[in-house]
Amino acid sequence: MRKSYAKSRKEYAAPFELEADKILAAMKRFKNSPKKPTSVALDELTIKELKAVAEQQGIPYQVLIRVFILDGLNRIKKAA
Repeated sequence: MRKSYAKSRKEYAAPFELEADKILAAMKRFKNSPKKPTSVALDELTIKELKAVAEQQGIPYQVLIRVFILDGLNRIKKAA
């Protein structure tokens, strides 16, 4: 089985815009829900890129990571 990385997929190569209403809805939906801290090891360049994108979008980078994870889960569910 061949490994495939998300960054190598062509849909990730195109520029993207996050939809502010989806971000706000996700923030509101999960604001009061209990969260469990997790740890993900990321290299420094990835963290810098996440922070830069988050700054462009006007949101904290942790929220951006959460949005990416939730969006990825939704895509997987739709594909199944």
